[in-house]
Amino acid sequence: MCLIGLALDAHPRFALVIAANRDEYFERPAAGLDWWRSTADSPWLLAGRDLSAGGTWMGLSSQGRLAMLTNVRDPARQRADAPSRGALVPAWLASAQPADALWPALAGRDCNPFNLVAADLVQGHWWWGDDRALQPRALGPGVHGLSNASLGTDWPKVRRLERAITGALSRTEDETDLAAQLFTALADRSRPDDDALPDTGVGLARERMLSPAFIGSPDGRYGTRCSTVLIGQRQGTLWRLRLAERSFDPQGRPIEDRTVQLEGWPAAATPPVQVKSLR
Repeated sequence: MCLIGLALDAHPRFALVIAANRDEYFERPAAGLDWWRSTADSPWLLAGRDLSAGGTWMGLSSQGRLAMLTNVRDPARQRADAPSRGALVPAWLASAQPADALWPALAGRDCNPFNLVAADLVQGHWWWGDDRALQPRALGPGVHGLSNASLGTDWPKVRRLERAITGALSRTEDETDLAAQLFTALADRSRPDDDALPDTGVGLARERMLSPAFIGSPDGRYGTRCSTVLIGQRQGTLWRLRLAERSFDPQGRPIEDRTVQLEGWPAAATPPVQVKSLR
């Protein structure tokens, strides 16, 4: 992902809300949201998949884990020979180790700069770490926003998404309506004034192009590939989760919706993902 909004216990009914966009080159092959395994004996993962390097940007596991990844925009620290950051998500999802025990192995992969947000929903633990962290940091209740800089960095699109999530949660008790409002927020193409833009070393023209929640490059090669919304309600020690992914073409037009409802998650059952063409 390149933009994540996360609400933890910020609503009496919807204990978990995620709204996120994945931005990537359109030439990089990827598969949409579905069930798959990293290895024959690993847990089932519910995630999209990078068909170039084999990892993913966001996923759930049948064991009750969740993880999301963003790149950190720091050209001075990018290495062409670094291993794929997308492997970090399935590494957390497939593990049974707690975050503090697993973190040295994750950070030690020597990937390019990254943010990793992850959870064990069975235990109720949430955390965030980046490639420079010695240990991950626990995340508490509230609305959190993250893009291609450290957690808490004051980027305009991050703050807009945080406000959109807070506003949506204050206006509705309906899950379908909440999802629609979140997809609208993720589709926001408005750009801030130049004096509000960050300076990450990529030049003003690229900072402008990357500044909206929903991105599209002038040549159509790079942009928002998919938007993802996850809404969760507690059911005792288990969860009822609605996960939806909307994919887009290089012109920013919606192509497909993929949705799945998980009742009493985590559980052994892997209900099929419903696919709806938007063309």
